[in-house]
Amino acid sequence: MRTAILGAGALGIIIGALIAKNGYPVDLVDSYKENVDALNANGATVTGFLELNVPVRALTPDQLEGCYDLVLLLTKQTNNETALTQFLPHLHKDSIVCTLQNGIPEESVAAYVGKDRTIGGAVMFGATWEKPGVSRLTSPYENTRKFAFTIGEMDGALRPRMQQVQEILEKIGKAEVIPNLMEVRWTKLLMNATFSGLSAALNCTFGDVLASPKAMECVVHIADETVKACHAQGYRMVEVLGESFEQFELKSDAEIPQKIELFRRLWDNQGAQKGSMLQDLEKGRKTEIDCINGVVCKKGREAGISTPYNDKVVELIKEEEKSGRLHDFSYLSRFAAI
Repeated sequence: MRTAILGAGALGIIIGALIAKNGYPVDLVDSYKENVDALNANGATVTGFLELNVPVRALTPDQLEGCYDLVLLLTKQTNNETALTQFLPHLHKDSIVCTLQNGIPEESVAAYVGKDRTIGGAVMFGATWEKPGVSRLTSPYENTRKFAFTIGEMDGALRPRMQQVQEILEKIGKAEVIPNLMEVRWTKLLMNATFSGLSAALNCTFGDVLASPKAMECVVHIADETVKACHAQGYRMVEVLGESFEQFELKSDAEIPQKIELFRRLWDNQGAQKGSMLQDLEKGRKTEIDCINGVVCKKGREAGISTPYNDKVVELIKEEEKSGRLHDFSYLSRFAAI
């Protein structure tokens, strides 16, 4: 399959490097010319939990030629209209666009490329973009090898094409084809809404959140609201690394210490990571907040579920976007009135 990665950012560089390292040709497509130039000149460089440098082929959208059989979509959802419109001439009728974006992006992607060409997946490891051509893997590589992706069709069907996509993604790590993509989407949304949301709202690392009892209380409530919004859509949370995320629904405040300990156990090796939304704010870019915590707020409102903690995260991040100034950890006090 002729394969492209559309969006060679933090995750795209790592995924492209590992696919290329394992002998499969792939084009890394990105609108940031300096990044494309660095990738072509120096290769894709991975740091952090994996030290790797691999020669790759990178292009800007105007350099694309011909059609691709598979596109791994890793742009920000805020760039979907531009990125997918530019890429449409390079899709044929049987092309597959596999969105690996955050949030619940399948319907948005299908609106541009068609439902028949859209599948989705969740990336189960973290990355931070360091500079053009360089990305840092922020999750232990051995975990990535064991559990890297879950992928599926929008309607839950198990079609033969999923095996083709699985084979390519397993150049990176374990890729599981599943019939319950949307439940996995909601589970990954919980992971992003909690630590990525607070990391961006408070301009801090995941470790800063983990070290603060008050911040961890906020994490517990953000997660609880997400589980309840998920249930309102008719879905259930799934297991990650042997732990069911259904556990994060809060029955009473007496359970908060237990939930905090569970979060700390599951996230204890993620302390150096900071949310992708914070990385966007640092670069003066618009974040995907409406596609992450904003989804919990929207679906909560539709179902009559209160989501004050997610509402506050959205409020704080939109303030940062509007002012162009990052908050600091003292803004945690803004959650006190909830």
